[in-house]
Amino acid sequence: MKRTLALLTVLLLAPMAMLRAADQPASQRPNVLIVITDDQGYGELSSHGNPVLQTPNLDRLSSESIRLTDFHVAPMCTPTRGQLMTGVDALRNGASNVSSGRTLLRREFPTVGNVFADSGWSTGLFGKWHLGDTYLYRPQDRGFHESLWFPSSHIGSVPDHWENDYFDDTYIHNGHRQAYNGYTTNVFFREAMTWMKGEADAGRPFFCYLATAAAHQPHFVPEKYLGPVRVALNAVRSRLPSLEPATEEQLVRFLAMCVNIDENMGRLDEFLIERGLRDNTVVIFLTDNGSTFGPKYFNAGMKGGKTALWEGGHHVPCFVRWPGGGLQTAGDVDGLTEVQDLLPTLIELLGLKIPADTRFDGMSLASVLRGNAVVPEDRKLVINYSRMPFKTVRTTPQNPAVPRREGAGVLWQHWRLLKDSELYNLQEDPLQQHNVIDSHPEVVAVMRSYLDQWWNGLKENVNVFERSIVGDDAENPVQLTACEWADVFIDQQAQVRRGERKNGLWHIEVAEAGDYAFTLSRWPHEAGLRLQDGIGETRVTDGVLTGGLEWPVSSARLRVGDVEQLAKVNKDSSSVRFKMSLPAGRSTMQTWLHDEHGREIGGAYYVAVERLRTKPPVRLILDTDMSGDADDAGTLAMLHAMVDRDECELLATIVNRADLTKASAAAVDAINTYYGRPNIPIGTDKFGPTALQRTSLYAPGLRDGFPSDVGPDDQAPDALDVYRSVLAAQLDGSVTICSVGALSNLAELWRREPDLVRAKIRRVVVMGGQFPPAANPETNIATHPDAARLVAAQWPTEIVWQGFEVGNPVITGEALKRTPRSNPVRRAFELRLFRKRPSIEGGQPSYDQAAAFYAVRGENAELWNEERGGRVVIDEQGFSRWVSDATSRQVMVTRSCPPELLARQIEALMVAPPKGSTTKQPQ
Repeated sequence: MKRTLALLTVLLLAPMAMLRAADQPASQRPNVLIVITDDQGYGELSSHGNPVLQTPNLDRLSSESIRLTDFHVAPMCTPTRGQLMTGVDALRNGASNVSSGRTLLRREFPTVGNVFADSGWSTGLFGKWHLGDTYLYRPQDRGFHESLWFPSSHIGSVPDHWENDYFDDTYIHNGHRQAYNGYTTNVFFREAMTWMKGEADAGRPFFCYLATAAAHQPHFVPEKYLGPVRVALNAVRSRLPSLEPATEEQLVRFLAMCVNIDENMGRLDEFLIERGLRDNTVVIFLTDNGSTFGPKYFNAGMKGGKTALWEGGHHVPCFVRWPGGGLQTAGDVDGLTEVQDLLPTLIELLGLKIPADTRFDGMSLASVLRGNAVVPEDRKLVINYSRMPFKTVRTTPQNPAVPRREGAGVLWQHWRLLKDSELYNLQEDPLQQHNVIDSHPEVVAVMRSYLDQWWNGLKENVNVFERSIVGDDAENPVQLTACEWADVFIDQQAQVRRGERKNGLWHIEVAEAGDYAFTLSRWPHEAGLRLQDGIGETRVTDGVLTGGLEWPVSSARLRVGDVEQLAKVNKDSSSVRFKMSLPAGRSTMQTWLHDEHGREIGGAYYVAVERLRTKPPVRLILDTDMSGDADDAGTLAMLHAMVDRDECELLATIVNRADLTKASAAAVDAINTYYGRPNIPIGTDKFGPTALQRTSLYAPGLRDGFPSDVGPDDQAPDALDVYRSVLAAQLDGSVTICSVGALSNLAELWRREPDLVRAKIRRVVVMGGQFPPAANPETNIATHPDAARLVAAQWPTEIVWQGFEVGNPVITGEALKRTPRSNPVRRAFELRLFRKRPSIEGGQPSYDQAAAFYAVRGENAELWNEERGGRVVIDEQGFSRWVSDATSRQVMVTRSCPPELLARQIEALMVAPPKGSTTKQPQ
């Protein structure tokens, strides 16, 4: 009867909630903030009796909140997070394990982000996501307008930025990696508050999901928190179990992370008060599973911790505070509740919009929170999830990760039926020491019947893997990692460093039929290591990362579906690349790395999959100054990535605008050599301008710090000679020249070889001029105005102009921090200053990259506007104008997209690793 009354109350209150919240003006709607911490158990609060910790801010929140005293999550993080996001059980929504190919949240389930976004709220996620690292599973694909997160289970996971260590780490901000200063928990709270402030100031209601990385291992923490925790632990040592020194040290660090979390909760509450947001913000605090340390020192009267079906594995705190929301008085609310209840509760409380066919495994607690109902006494819950296959070394049909009916815990009132073989009465036996299954057959019958009903409702899909998407334009290429090996556990960079010899199967979905490239490696690109390399121990801010042995890789094998290829591996290769034609649809993928005897070492932990473009590659000559801004270096890096993708063929690299260091040609050669193309012809301008000469900040550094066999600029081959020889070998009308510097070489080429120009050159793409003109002439024109005027007035083939204004707001370069220090382009951005800081710190404008991007990929209405029927006129001072001319073959190109969109595409190419030197050998 009570359940019927509760559900009736839900139905009656729902229209009132909609009028009160979703139908209010945006500026009056309540905000929602969910804070979830990692591996912090029920006992890691001083208000819950912890003998060591002091958590005054969480204690205050507890005292001001409705406290769900019998609240349950999954015993580990991904299942809890998927259940929170969807209101659906883990085995139904697909996110049932922390790795092993079972983290991906099924696409058919709307998330809390989708629900709030569709109802008119701004949505932001800060911290841990852990429900898929690639398209269609990322936060931005699942309803979050703003996202700042790290991939997989913890900082230092396999797909995370290499050697992130909780301090000054690199995270993913709205789809691209960005470095942040500070300790991880401080960063996520800081950035969340900055975003919430912006939304509130704009009068937009917000939903903020703040999920800390702490207190998950590795237990790295600022030094200042350790001393007070050690003092507190020593004061109560006699009341605690005896611990091994190493365990005690890790406990101290874990508790110190909890202290830092509490400090940030205090800052968060101060922020809500100062901004006038506290009364109209729903704050929910919970943790994601039981404690990792609770069973070792203090467990709040429960048995078990993280990953266990015992009560301590899934019974966690849950506080709900909404001062202005008409909820019941702060205090305890009894009755079985679960994390799946939070989404339906918020939907009813706020009157949010949901698709008509949406179904939840959780129930709304809105009427309970308002004091109009109680949690039904006969409520039953099932906890089940995919177990960790720690010892499994390859994908097999049956292993611990395969969910089973008998892996469940059934909760009913004070009864706990575990694994369908143990029954505990928490009223009489809170520590679950006495199995009473034989004494209560009637209780067991009821709970087994409920378990059977639950299992029968989802068992058909429980072992169907959600698939990683490859070949979709939204993320192409896509980086897959061993985290998604089906039922094989490789989720930690520590495992990669050690070189654990495992192998697994990826379940993939090919978005579009086409030609694909697969780049296999043991290491991420930014590690700068070869396939065969081992690694030593590495000191980081607050600890040491493990070392590992070399792998004697001699060959590699790739299988996609039924198609298999084998390739030999050069000992100096950092990766090995395959090409394969794939049909659209579902498939599987697996890799093998072998030694010289053909014995398997393990699978490739990292595989980049890219759908290649099908149009013929653009035959391109780059004419660059390679001395001033670092965008020339970035442009050459981008073009090499496009060559790797069969989008262009780089015929030659020509240098213009003499630099006082005479190192420009050597800098070009250093970059070409790094990308495995040391023999690309290089020519230098011998008759060009002397105006605006400079001493390059980066060209000498590339010449002196990286392999190159090109001498000083004045001793390199003549630019015109290189143009003559390269153009003569090409088909008529086939060559594109991209000019990103002075136009001296082009002017001289036209003067001396007009027939060659007419015959061989299809178009010239020029980064030069400014439209409309600014106070000063644009640099590439001002360097040699006579040459620019000649080219603009007389050049016989198509000229495409991109002005200074196109690339100026397109900021790229910071992502080069993810590349190895052996990358000369990274070094160029470190040495070249922009606004009195290194260009790699925040990036710099992409004048040249924007022009070269267009030169290769051409017309695209989503990126560019093209104006024809005009031409560029350049006066004696170097000022440029676009004037009408119906007979002209010239084109003016401007951006039609936000600069950030173009920047992401350019930067993804700039940081792409060089193609492996191995040639495929189909078998």
